[in-house]
Amino acid sequence: MTLTLELQKQKERSTVVAQTVFLGLGLALLLLAPLFFYPVFLMKILCFALFACAFNLLLGYTGLLSFGHAAFFGGAAYFTAHAIKEWGLPVELGLLVGVAGAALLGAVIGFFAIRRQGIYFAMITLALAQMFYFFCLQAEFTHGEDGIQSVPRGHLFGFIDLSQSSNMYYFVLAVFIVGIAVIWRIINSPFGMILKSIRENETRAISLGYSVRNYKLAAFVMSAALTGLAGGLKALVFQFATLTDVGWQMSGEVILMTLLGGIGTLIGPLFGAALVVTLQNYLATSEFPVTIVTGVVFMVCVLLFRRGIVGEFYNSRLGRRLGFEHRHKH
Repeated sequence: MTLTLELQKQKERSTVVAQTVFLGLGLALLLLAPLFFYPVFLMKILCFALFACAFNLLLGYTGLLSFGHAAFFGGAAYFTAHAIKEWGLPVELGLLVGVAGAALLGAVIGFFAIRRQGIYFAMITLALAQMFYFFCLQAEFTHGEDGIQSVPRGHLFGFIDLSQSSNMYYFVLAVFIVGIAVIWRIINSPFGMILKSIRENETRAISLGYSVRNYKLAAFVMSAALTGLAGGLKALVFQFATLTDVGWQMSGEVILMTLLGGIGTLIGPLFGAALVVTLQNYLATSEFPVTIVTGVVFMVCVLLFRRGIVGEFYNSRLGRRLGFEHRHKH
């Protein structure tokens, strides 16, 4: 018995060491990445990675498939861009306006959507998101098809010039790390355990006395707020907000990123976002149609990596030895 406990403790220690090493290597790569890659390209990956991770909080850990997350992403981009350019707010407050607007929008859409399940839930989110798209098309503050352009990056805390790409990159990286840390804390909290129980067996969660509808709404709003953080960052990076960010195609892209990386894994959507953005970036100037190549990659991943790239690694022999076992059921 003592030997078994000792072996278990030793395995847990080796798992912590392995995960710490992976985390350290990841942070080092992100810190050094601007030395080897174009900063704007890296910032785009980080924005979409945070977007995908926020979406995965709803799909992977709560079991709710939303077809309308572009509304929160693009909506926050509009809110942040308008607040900074027209109201003259500093960057920090502009981002908070975007996050608050996305959270409020998430509360409204979620209030109606969570009353249904499965495909009906997905269709309601899509319908309401399309309604918001047409609102953005007609609203005066969004400038219609022209969008909000020339959004100033300003100065962070009043003295860090974000017009310099290096400063902007490390600011985006810091916000990205904070966002991932928030998601990690949510999924590893008692609240996150309840979300997973709803995903696995909603009927049983109800029988245990949990107010499932309230938990779903809370998860929806949190996911929307974190998505809004990603959308606000993207508006600052590219210095504009357009209808592309609120279109249904954007919702499809984030679903694709999450599926490619691995549903129900913390870092899976990050890899999925990096893959899709890299393909779009490097194929944009080639003769290959980006959508067809992305579709082929998606088909290959679905056939060979049914749990996603990271999900398959978690379930591999090496992944299990390192303590990365993927417990999400498909």
